[in-house]
This record gives sequence, structure tokens and C-alpha cells, in this order.
Amino acid sequence: MGEDQNFFSGQKPGFPEKQGLYDPLFEKDACGMGFLCNINGVKSNEIIQQSLEVLRRLAHRGASGADPKTGDGAGILIQIPDEFFRKVATKERINLPEAGEYGTGLVFLPPDLVERNFCKELFAKIALKFEVKILGWR
Repeated sequence: MGEDQNFFSGQKPGFPEKQGLYDPLFEKDACGMGFLCNINGVKSNEIIQQSLEVLRRLAHRGASGADPKTGDGAGILIQIPDEFFRKVATKERINLPEAGEYGTGLVFLPPDLVERNFCKELFAKIALKFEVKILGWR
């Protein structure tokens, strides 16, 4: 079978055959990106460790982002670890809704107290505009 025949049959040369959710027709070159997941939705530390290994291996391809010292722009995206957040929220006296009904955010605030409070108030106004309730700051 020639190379063109492989392509039109759904088989790309050098790639595994179509199976399950995998289709070689969707293969694209994506320098600096890696994706890992557990197809059954099982949460584990193993997949976190594997994701961190992907980041280490992608450093040579620009995955360190805009600032190679801090890794700005590169990282891993995970599900919210609800059990951990509940422990922390309880200590902070924050009452969390059910898992999947809340989100988290990371906001870099100025060290100056006046500036920090200004930013938090501005953030709260914008959240209110979009009908987002802030449960707490940590």
C-alpha cells in the first residue's frame, strides 16, 4: 500500500493505527506541548508526576515560557483537588459548595497593604458584575 493510500485509509505512516479515541488523522506537530490524562477519569499522583516529567522534557522546546527562570507560561492543568481545598477552607472558615460547583483563582497582589486592598476591592467589583461570588482570600 502506497503512502497516499495509507493517508486516505485513515492511516498515517509512522503512527499507530486508529484505536479507541485515538485517530492518527488528528496528529499535528505542536512544539512545546504535551497532554496527559487518565481516560477513565481516575485521579492519581502518578499522572501529576508524569505531567511534571513532560514539562522537564519539553524545556528544550520552549516550554519554559517567557521567563525560563520561573517557567512563566508553562505548567500543568489539573482538576481542583476538592479534598485538599476543603481542609484548607475549613481552617480559613470558608464554606465551600459541592465539588464542581466552585472554582479557584490565583491573583498576584502587590505587597503594599493599601495597593493590595485596592486590587481586592476592584476584583470584587468585577466579580459582582459577572455574578461571581468570592468565597474568600488566602
